[in-house]
Amino acid sequence: MGLFSRGDSGGPEFDEYGEFVPSNIPDPGPGLADHAVLEGEEHIEIHRAVRDIFETRGVYDTTFGYNLAKLNLDPRHPDAGFRYAVEDDEVLHVEFTPTTAFCPQGEVLTTAASRALNDLDDRHGFEDVEVRIADLHQHSDAINEQLQVDADGEREDEQADLPF
Repeated sequence: MGLFSRGDSGGPEFDEYGEFVPSNIPDPGPGLADHAVLEGEEHIEIHRAVRDIFETRGVYDTTFGYNLAKLNLDPRHPDAGFRYAVEDDEVLHVEFTPTTAFCPQGEVLTTAASRALNDLDDRHGFEDVEVRIADLHQHSDAINEQLQVDADGEREDEQADLPF
């Protein structure tokens, strides 16, 4: 049982990690549009690596009590989860869509995902990983700006002016 697990609550049957069910994951957002969006087996392969990295680093959604990568498999939230795209076979673009536009954990979850994927870069095979939160989130501009600052390493100790 995981750190945040609530045990068997008789909840929904999740998709399997080896399945690509387009109706149960978010559509790719504009942040992925200029890159090769992963589908099918390519998506599954990256998503397995992401799941393992999140497990190692403890990237869990405390609301649902599971590894954040499992959100892609949760049929209760078909428009939430992760989508991936590749740029020049070197950069993995990751877009996280939270369950609601007002997700209070949006910044924390996206930052945790970014740090985990960039810190354990030997596990996914990409030179760089750029993580963003989907535009539907109420604070997406500020969160994505901070993620970019973190990625660039320009202001390590200074927070962006977040509106909350």
